[in-house]
Amino acid sequence: MLYPLKFVPQYKYRLWGGNKLSSILHKSEVPEKTGESWELSGVADSLSIVANGFLEGNSIQELAEVYMGDLMGDSVYEQFGAEFPLLIKLIDANAVLSIQVHPNDELAAKRHNAYGKTEMWYVIQADEGSELFTGFNRDINKEALLDHIEQNTLESVLNRESVQSGDCFFIPAGRVHATGAGILFAEIQQTSDITYRLFDWNRVDSDGKPRDLHTDLAIDAIDYKHYPNYRTKYPKTENQSNLMVDSRYFTSQYISAKQLIEKDYSELDSFIIYICLKGACKIEYNESASIDFRIGETILIPASIKNIRILPSESTELLEVFIKSMPSE
Repeated sequence: MLYPLKFVPQYKYRLWGGNKLSSILHKSEVPEKTGESWELSGVADSLSIVANGFLEGNSIQELAEVYMGDLMGDSVYEQFGAEFPLLIKLIDANAVLSIQVHPNDELAAKRHNAYGKTEMWYVIQADEGSELFTGFNRDINKEALLDHIEQNTLESVLNRESVQSGDCFFIPAGRVHATGAGILFAEIQQTSDITYRLFDWNRVDSDGKPRDLHTDLAIDAIDYKHYPNYRTKYPKTENQSNLMVDSRYFTSQYISAKQLIEKDYSELDSFIIYICLKGACKIEYNESASIDFRIGETILIPASIKNIRILPSESTELLEVFIKSMPSE
């Protein structure tokens, strides 16, 4: 019988990585310059490995191949097969990241035989004065953008957002973006590792070479429209799920748990992912079984488990993620 699954974090070295994964999220044995912890991944060369229970040592793909709809949800499995459709990361940006964009499904399929990358960021902690870039601060076109890139003035047309803990940003494929320095955040995204870099602040790598840019690929992937608001607002009612993002790729909700919460997923044909942002709790399932869950951890509730109870031992904050409706053909 399936049970709530934890996975071995995959720590990824990044030039801009810091130490907040250990100092704030209390993750263990984090190497220096770790910028990303891949918490749950179906990316082919970085498959997540189960860390608990009798399935310990198996990959997420092996589980999907064996348990199919019981793990994924029948409709999710029908759409994606054994490829887990979401990638969950915890990201520690000690320095500003490159200005980048991701292709949509159509372009990614055509160029890379892959899925596109729509994502969401939830800010766990931000140093005073931290900011990020998302979208443009005015309508722009290809020619003007190429001119700004050539003149090294791309930053001037980007929308800046000051950030603090609890901020949420939905970043659809095609939206130019970059996180600034001093931000620790959770990222929920499609299973895709395709990034087109437009500008990397004239930095060089450990060998003294500038990183590759992908302007030619990026230019046709960009949404050039200016939007009036790039920040995702959401309610924060305690002891219940609060809707943040409801997209064709994933639904995300925020939970502030200070007392028992009972969840009934009998109407949902999907796995559920929980990310613990603060505190600790116990998750009860199958009537008498339970698992401890604490800050910095991610857990996958298989689709076959329809009822759980969240019992916080202290004030606890969670992200809840699932797939509610599948993309149309």
